Amino acid sequence: MLNFYKSIEILVSLQSLVITTMLPVYIPLQFIDKSSISYEIPITWQIPTIILLTLVFHKKVVFSAYSIYLILGLFIAPVFHQGGSLGYLLTPNFGYLLGVYPLIKIIDNLNTRNNINVGNFLRNGFLAIGAMHLTGIFYNFIQSILYSQFNLFLYNLGKYSLGKIGYHFLMLLPLLLFIKSIKYIKYNK
Repeated sequence: MLNFYKSIEILVSLQSLVITTMLPVYIPLQFIDKSSISYEIPITWQIPTIILLTLVFHKKVVFSAYSIYLILGLFIAPVFHQGGSLGYLLTPNFGYLLGVYPLIKIIDNLNTRNNINVGNFLRNGFLAIGAMHLTGIFYNFIQSILYSQFNLFLYNLGKYSLGKIGYHFLMLLPLLLFIKSIKYIKYNK
């Protein structure tokens, strides 16, 4: 049974996940033209938020909140980046949603070792994002076998992995600014 504080942590984590899923990432390119042109990056703030939540809270809290998020998106409301419902299981995106579980596990290794620094964070961050993408690629591969459409696998590989993994790695950089704050929160409770 969860105590009151764990319930609050799960609720905060769930709210953060839902909110960040709906916020696209934009980069303003005002140096090209004097007008206010923005370039939309094809990802959301969800992965950095999950990494941040995993560094602040215990992995059980983030696992619980993320599981509630998946159930919410599959059965109740379209909270995923491109919709929701049970039909989302048939999309390539769902494999990457499942890939968040190994991401949480790898990032939580920083908490269990009590060794959050820039080097360890970047190493675990690259491993975690790589594991998330490998899970998504495996899910897409299984789908291509079941549907007998290998050309669809290559298209999805390019669109969902190769097209986004660089941005996911890039999103680790803003989190570097929070490492000292996270260490303070974790070890001075």
